[in-house]
Amino acid sequence: MYIALNSWIYCGFGGEKTPRAFIDWAAEKGLDGVELTVGDCLSVDTTEAEAKELAAYAKTKGVGLRSLATGAGWGKWLCADDASEREEAKAFVKKYLQLAAWLGAETVLVVPGATRVAWDASHAEVSYKNAWENATASIRELVPVAEQLGVNLALENVWNRFLLSPMEWKLFLDQFNSKRVGIYFDVANCCYIACPEDYPEILGDYIKGVHLKNFAGTDCAGGLHGFGDNILTGDVDFAKLFTALAKINYAGPMAVEMIPFCRLPNMTVPDDDLAAAMVEQIAELKKLA
Repeated sequence: MYIALNSWIYCGFGGEKTPRAFIDWAAEKGLDGVELTVGDCLSVDTTEAEAKELAAYAKTKGVGLRSLATGAGWGKWLCADDASEREEAKAFVKKYLQLAAWLGAETVLVVPGATRVAWDASHAEVSYKNAWENATASIRELVPVAEQLGVNLALENVWNRFLLSPMEWKLFLDQFNSKRVGIYFDVANCCYIACPEDYPEILGDYIKGVHLKNFAGTDCAGGLHGFGDNILTGDVDFAKLFTALAKINYAGPMAVEMIPFCRLPNMTVPDDDLAAAMVEQIAELKKLA
Protein backbone atom coordinates (compact mmCIF):
# COMPACT_ATOMS: atom_id res chain seq x y z
CA MET A 1 0.00 0.00 0.00
CA TYR A 2 1.42 3.35 -1.10
CA ILE A 3 0.37 6.27 1.11
CA ALA A 4 1.92 9.69 0.56
CA LEU A 5 1.45 12.95 2.46
CA ASN A 6 0.01 15.99 0.71
CA SER A 7 2.28 19.03 0.84
CA TRP A 8 -0.17 21.65 2.15
CA ILE A 9 0.26 20.50 5.74
CA TYR A 10 4.06 20.66 5.57
CA CYS A 11 4.74 23.34 2.94
CA GLY A 12 1.73 25.61 3.46
CA PHE A 13 -0.61 27.29 1.01
CA GLY A 14 2.03 29.74 -0.16
CA GLY A 15 4.92 27.33 -0.66
CA GLU A 16 6.61 28.33 2.57
CA LYS A 17 8.86 25.28 2.20
CA THR A 18 10.43 23.83 -0.92
CA PRO A 19 9.67 20.51 -2.58
CA ARG A 20 13.18 19.32 -1.78
CA ALA A 21 12.75 20.17 1.89
CA PHE A 22 9.52 18.17 1.90
CA ILE A 23 11.16 15.24 0.13
CA ASP A 24 14.05 15.29 2.63
CA TRP A 25 11.62 15.31 5.55
CA ALA A 26 9.52 12.49 4.04
CA ALA A 27 12.64 10.37 3.51
CA GLU A 28 13.70 10.95 7.10
CA LYS A 29 10.25 9.89 8.33
CA GLY A 30 10.11 6.82 6.10
CA LEU A 31 7.06 7.87 4.09
CA ASP A 32 6.25 6.14 0.80
CA GLY A 33 5.92 9.42 -1.04
CA VAL A 34 4.81 13.02 -1.16
CA GLU A 35 2.00 14.68 -3.07
CA LEU A 36 3.31 18.03 -4.27
CA THR A 37 0.76 20.79 -4.79
CA VAL A 38 1.04 22.80 -7.99
CA GLY A 39 0.50 26.54 -7.82
CA ASP A 40 2.11 26.97 -4.41
CA CYS A 41 4.69 24.36 -3.39
CA LEU A 42 5.57 23.70 -7.02
CA SER A 43 5.13 26.13 -9.93
CA VAL A 44 3.13 25.02 -12.95
CA ASP A 45 5.83 26.77 -14.99
CA THR A 46 8.54 24.43 -13.72
CA THR A 47 10.76 23.54 -16.68
CA GLU A 48 11.34 20.05 -18.00
CA ALA A 49 14.93 20.10 -16.75
CA GLU A 50 13.87 21.27 -13.29
CA ALA A 51 11.11 18.67 -13.07
CA LYS A 52 13.33 15.80 -14.11
CA GLU A 53 16.04 16.93 -11.71
CA LEU A 54 13.49 16.98 -8.88
CA ALA A 55 12.19 13.53 -9.85
CA ALA A 56 15.73 12.15 -9.86
CA TYR A 57 16.35 13.70 -6.45
CA ALA A 58 13.20 12.12 -5.01
CA LYS A 59 14.26 8.76 -6.43
CA THR A 60 17.63 8.95 -4.70
CA LYS A 61 15.76 9.54 -1.45
CA GLY A 62 13.35 6.66 -2.03
CA VAL A 63 10.37 9.02 -2.03
CA GLY A 64 7.56 8.54 -4.55
CA LEU A 65 5.93 11.30 -6.60
CA ARG A 66 2.96 9.32 -7.92
CA SER A 67 0.34 12.08 -7.75
CA LEU A 68 0.04 15.85 -7.89
CA ALA A 69 -2.69 18.08 -6.47
CA THR A 70 -3.74 21.68 -6.98
CA GLY A 71 -6.29 24.16 -5.72
CA ALA A 72 -6.20 26.11 -8.99
CA GLY A 73 -9.57 24.77 -10.08
CA TRP A 74 -11.30 26.77 -7.37
CA GLY A 75 -10.24 30.01 -9.06
CA LYS A 76 -10.60 29.18 -12.75
CA TRP A 77 -13.40 26.73 -13.50
CA LEU A 78 -13.48 24.20 -16.33
CA CYS A 79 -17.27 24.44 -16.05
CA ALA A 80 -17.52 28.24 -16.07
CA ASP A 81 -20.01 29.99 -18.32
CA ASP A 82 -17.33 32.51 -19.24
CA ALA A 83 -15.41 31.16 -22.25
CA SER A 84 -12.21 33.04 -21.44
CA GLU A 85 -12.17 31.57 -17.94
CA ARG A 86 -12.58 28.07 -19.34
CA GLU A 87 -9.67 28.70 -21.70
CA GLU A 88 -7.47 29.77 -18.79
CA ALA A 89 -8.49 26.69 -16.80
CA LYS A 90 -7.74 24.36 -19.72
CA ALA A 91 -4.38 26.01 -20.37
CA PHE A 92 -3.43 25.43 -16.74
CA VAL A 93 -4.45 21.76 -16.81
CA LYS A 94 -2.48 21.14 -20.00
CA LYS A 95 0.69 22.51 -18.38
CA TYR A 96 -0.13 20.60 -15.21
CA LEU A 97 -0.42 17.32 -17.11
CA GLN A 98 2.88 17.99 -18.85
CA LEU A 99 4.57 18.73 -15.54
CA ALA A 100 3.26 15.44 -14.15
CA ALA A 101 4.67 13.56 -17.12
CA TRP A 102 8.09 15.13 -16.60
CA LEU A 103 8.01 14.22 -12.92
CA GLY A 104 6.88 10.69 -13.63
CA ALA A 105 3.61 11.19 -11.73
CA GLU A 106 0.75 8.98 -12.89
CA THR A 107 -2.21 11.06 -11.69
CA VAL A 108 -3.16 14.72 -11.32
CA LEU A 109 -6.02 15.97 -9.18
CA VAL A 110 -8.30 18.42 -10.98
CA VAL A 111 -11.18 20.40 -9.46
CA PRO A 112 -13.77 20.58 -12.27
CA GLY A 113 -15.32 23.80 -10.99
CA ALA A 114 -18.54 24.38 -9.12
CA THR A 115 -22.11 25.56 -9.42
CA ARG A 116 -21.57 27.67 -6.31
CA VAL A 117 -19.02 27.85 -3.52
CA ALA A 118 -20.71 28.46 -0.18
CA TRP A 119 -17.70 30.15 1.40
CA ASP A 120 -16.84 32.35 -1.60
CA ALA A 121 -19.52 34.52 -3.19
CA SER A 122 -17.08 36.28 -5.52
CA HIS A 123 -17.47 33.83 -8.42
CA ALA A 124 -20.55 33.89 -10.65
CA GLU A 125 -22.87 30.94 -10.08
CA VAL A 126 -23.29 28.33 -12.81
CA SER A 127 -26.44 26.27 -13.32
CA TYR A 128 -26.07 22.53 -12.88
CA LYS A 129 -26.96 21.88 -16.52
CA ASN A 130 -24.38 24.38 -17.74
CA ALA A 131 -21.74 23.06 -15.35
CA TRP A 132 -22.25 19.55 -16.74
CA GLU A 133 -22.13 20.68 -20.37
CA ASN A 134 -19.24 23.13 -19.94
CA ALA A 135 -17.12 20.71 -17.91
CA THR A 136 -17.80 17.95 -20.42
CA ALA A 137 -16.65 20.13 -23.32
CA SER A 138 -13.52 21.25 -21.45
CA ILE A 139 -12.54 17.74 -20.43
CA ARG A 140 -13.11 16.38 -23.95
CA GLU A 141 -10.43 18.81 -25.09
CA LEU A 142 -8.05 17.65 -22.35
CA VAL A 143 -8.51 13.91 -22.91
CA PRO A 144 -6.10 13.67 -25.90
CA VAL A 145 -3.46 15.54 -23.91
CA ALA A 146 -3.77 13.16 -20.95
CA GLU A 147 -3.72 10.13 -23.25
CA GLN A 148 -0.69 11.34 -25.19
CA LEU A 149 1.26 12.07 -21.99
CA GLY A 150 0.14 8.91 -20.22
CA VAL A 151 -1.13 10.78 -17.17
CA ASN A 152 -4.48 10.24 -15.45
CA LEU A 153 -6.75 13.29 -15.31
CA ALA A 154 -8.62 12.66 -12.06
CA LEU A 155 -11.51 14.94 -11.12
CA GLU A 156 -11.96 15.38 -7.39
CA ASN A 157 -15.25 15.05 -5.56
CA VAL A 158 -15.26 18.31 -3.64
CA TRP A 159 -17.82 20.52 -1.94
CA ASN A 160 -18.75 22.19 -5.21
CA ARG A 161 -22.46 21.29 -5.45
CA PHE A 162 -21.66 19.37 -8.62
CA LEU A 163 -21.10 15.63 -9.19
CA LEU A 164 -22.23 14.04 -5.95
CA SER A 165 -23.28 10.38 -5.69
CA PRO A 166 -21.18 7.53 -7.13
CA MET A 167 -23.87 6.83 -9.75
CA GLU A 168 -23.74 10.44 -10.88
CA TRP A 169 -19.96 10.23 -11.15
CA LYS A 170 -20.17 7.06 -13.23
CA LEU A 171 -22.66 8.62 -15.62
CA PHE A 172 -20.40 11.65 -16.05
CA LEU A 173 -17.18 9.68 -16.54
CA ASP A 174 -18.68 7.07 -18.90
CA GLN A 175 -19.14 9.68 -21.62
CA PHE A 176 -15.39 10.19 -22.13
CA ASN A 177 -14.63 6.53 -22.88
CA SER A 178 -11.02 7.01 -21.79
CA LYS A 179 -8.84 5.06 -19.40
CA ARG A 180 -7.08 8.32 -18.58
CA VAL A 181 -10.13 10.14 -17.15
CA GLY A 182 -11.46 9.27 -13.74
CA ILE A 183 -12.10 10.43 -10.20
CA TYR A 184 -9.64 11.50 -7.54
CA PHE A 185 -11.70 10.03 -4.73
CA ASP A 186 -11.66 12.03 -1.49
CA VAL A 187 -13.07 9.67 1.11
CA ALA A 188 -14.01 12.39 3.61
CA ASN A 189 -15.57 14.84 1.16
CA CYS A 190 -18.34 12.38 0.35
CA CYS A 191 -19.32 11.57 3.96
CA TYR A 192 -22.24 13.98 4.00
CA ILE A 193 -23.70 12.26 0.92
CA ALA A 194 -22.84 8.56 1.11
CA CYS A 195 -20.58 5.99 2.75
CA PRO A 196 -17.06 6.13 1.23
CA GLU A 197 -16.91 2.35 0.90
CA ASP A 198 -19.86 2.46 -1.54
CA TYR A 199 -17.89 4.35 -4.20
CA PRO A 200 -15.28 1.72 -5.27
CA GLU A 201 -17.90 -0.93 -6.07
CA ILE A 202 -19.62 1.43 -8.51
CA LEU A 203 -16.66 3.35 -9.91
CA GLY A 204 -14.05 0.59 -10.12
CA ASP A 205 -11.16 1.50 -12.42
CA TYR A 206 -12.37 5.08 -12.64
CA ILE A 207 -10.70 5.65 -9.26
CA LYS A 208 -7.29 7.02 -10.21
CA GLY A 209 -6.24 8.51 -6.87
CA VAL A 210 -7.47 8.55 -3.28
CA HIS A 211 -7.33 11.33 -0.71
CA LEU A 212 -7.40 10.07 2.85
CA LYS A 213 -8.76 12.26 5.61
CA ASN A 214 -11.73 12.13 7.97
CA PHE A 215 -14.95 13.98 8.64
CA ALA A 216 -17.27 14.14 11.61
CA GLY A 217 -20.82 14.99 10.61
CA THR A 218 -23.13 16.84 12.96
CA ASP A 219 -26.65 18.27 12.60
CA CYS A 220 -27.47 19.25 8.99
CA ALA A 221 -24.48 17.20 7.72
CA GLY A 222 -21.87 19.43 9.35
CA GLY A 223 -19.56 22.07 7.91
CA LEU A 224 -15.87 22.69 7.36
CA HIS A 225 -15.17 22.24 11.07
CA GLY A 226 -15.98 18.56 10.56
CA PHE A 227 -12.61 18.08 8.86
CA GLY A 228 -10.49 17.38 11.92
CA ASP A 229 -6.83 17.04 12.74
CA ASN A 230 -6.87 13.31 13.58
CA ILE A 231 -7.39 11.06 10.58
CA LEU A 232 -8.44 8.16 12.81
CA THR A 233 -11.38 10.09 14.28
CA GLY A 234 -14.59 10.60 12.33
CA ASP A 235 -17.17 8.90 10.14
CA VAL A 236 -14.82 7.13 7.71
CA ASP A 237 -14.56 3.40 8.38
CA PHE A 238 -11.11 2.77 6.91
CA ALA A 239 -11.26 -1.00 7.35
CA LYS A 240 -14.41 -1.13 5.20
CA LEU A 241 -12.94 1.38 2.74
CA PHE A 242 -9.70 -0.57 2.25
CA THR A 243 -11.68 -3.79 1.81
CA ALA A 244 -13.78 -2.12 -0.89
CA LEU A 245 -10.66 -0.83 -2.65
CA ALA A 246 -9.03 -4.27 -2.46
CA LYS A 247 -12.07 -5.82 -4.14
CA ILE A 248 -11.47 -3.64 -7.22
CA ASN A 249 -7.70 -4.37 -7.04
CA TYR A 250 -6.91 -0.71 -6.49
CA ALA A 251 -3.16 -0.16 -6.52
CA GLY A 252 -3.02 3.54 -7.31
CA PRO A 253 -1.70 6.38 -5.20
CA MET A 254 -3.20 7.39 -1.89
CA ALA A 255 -2.35 10.64 -0.16
CA VAL A 256 -3.24 11.90 3.28
CA GLU A 257 -4.61 15.43 2.87
CA MET A 258 -5.02 16.93 6.31
CA ILE A 259 -6.19 20.53 6.35
CA PRO A 260 -7.38 21.20 9.92
CA PHE A 261 -10.51 23.23 9.20
CA CYS A 262 -11.63 22.24 12.70
CA ARG A 263 -9.27 24.99 13.89
CA LEU A 264 -10.98 27.77 11.96
CA PRO A 265 -10.80 30.75 12.30
CA ASN A 266 -7.34 30.15 13.75
CA MET A 267 -6.10 27.52 11.32
CA THR A 268 -2.46 27.84 10.34
CA VAL A 269 -0.33 25.85 7.92
CA PRO A 270 2.40 24.74 7.67
CA ASP A 271 1.90 22.73 10.84
CA ASP A 272 5.05 20.75 11.62
CA ASP A 273 3.55 19.04 14.66
CA LEU A 274 0.48 17.89 12.75
CA ALA A 275 2.65 16.69 9.86
CA ALA A 276 4.71 14.60 12.28
CA ALA A 277 1.54 13.20 13.84
CA MET A 278 0.36 12.15 10.39
CA VAL A 279 3.42 9.92 9.97
CA GLU A 280 2.32 7.91 13.00
CA GLN A 281 -1.31 7.87 11.89
CA ILE A 282 -0.37 6.68 8.39
CA ALA A 283 1.31 3.70 10.06
CA GLU A 284 -1.94 3.02 11.93
CA LEU A 285 -3.96 3.26 8.72
CA LYS A 286 -1.80 0.64 7.06
CA LYS A 287 -2.62 -1.79 9.84
CA LEU A 288 -6.30 -1.54 8.84
CA ALA A 289 -5.69 -2.65 5.27
